[in-house]
Amino acid sequence: MNFIKVIDNLGIPKYKQIVQSIENAIVEGSLKKGDQLPSINSIRKDNSLSRDTVLLAFNELKIRGIVLSIAGKGYYVKSENINIKRKIFLLFDELNSFKEDLYNSFLNSLEDNIEVDIYFHHFNPEVFSKLIYESNGNYNSYIIMPANLKNTHIDIAQLPKDKVYILDQSHPELSGYSAIFQNFEKDIYSALSQESKIIKRYRKFIFIFPELKQPKGMLIGFKKFCKEHGIDHEVIGTFDNKEIDKGEIYLIPDDRNLIRVIKKKKEKGFILAKDVGIISYNETLLKEIVRGGITTISTDFKYMGGRLAQMIMDNEHVQIENPSSLILRNSV
Repeated sequence: MNFIKVIDNLGIPKYKQIVQSIENAIVEGSLKKGDQLPSINSIRKDNSLSRDTVLLAFNELKIRGIVLSIAGKGYYVKSENINIKRKIFLLFDELNSFKEDLYNSFLNSLEDNIEVDIYFHHFNPEVFSKLIYESNGNYNSYIIMPANLKNTHIDIAQLPKDKVYILDQSHPELSGYSAIFQNFEKDIYSALSQESKIIKRYRKFIFIFPELKQPKGMLIGFKKFCKEHGIDHEVIGTFDNKEIDKGEIYLIPDDRNLIRVIKKKKEKGFILAKDVGIISYNETLLKEIVRGGITTISTDFKYMGGRLAQMIMDNEHVQIENPSSLILRNSV
């Protein structure tokens, strides 16, 4: 296969000429999915090139998902779609309705020739490490949602720093990376402070806080608010096997416990915003209508997705605190 042509003084970098030669061979049909490419050494010798020049070309094609490398065997055609110019690695903790809004906004804001591979670590540190390790060198950009996992900076340090974007929740160890994130401590404190008079009408403020999944900044902001306003409060991990009493107001960051509290309220015959109050976290369409509307503290996930796409397309390296607001409805 002598389809790779590299010409001196053409005005096009030699590694780009290798890339174009392989793309042309795919378009013409002389290279098909599964075919093996000429070896690095044969291309180097036939065209009087350095090994690094050939590797640079192969790495670009690998990152775009056009070729793959198999240790000890060589490089093979992985995809015949040469229109993909960039590939993005997107690592979420889990998928739910509001993160689906973020994801769709991100995809809709990208250019057409960008391909996104989405993965989930489900708050498992071993899965997180494995996905980071296996993705290294295969993508143009790496978007990572570390959630509240510990020591994620060790795994992330394997990746090229200028290609990494931290999403949604950051940590002090990740402060040197580009990011768009929520300031959970500030957001929850500010939102509760806006409605402190309403909250004080209730006898007790209960925060249902599943520690495994929820950001610790939420807990810090909640306790700070309760302490400064002299509010009797309690933190519990789940609503399982708990009875609901009149005069309680609940702060609920996850939808599973939200449904449990609403169900228990109904069983007791309590009236929402009179006998008990509910403040949820993360806006969804359902919370606009269920039980007359649920008061919600939420960041703007659609903005977050769109702004993240802009950062990547513009190669913008900044740290952005995503806006958050309190949506007051008939549940308090």
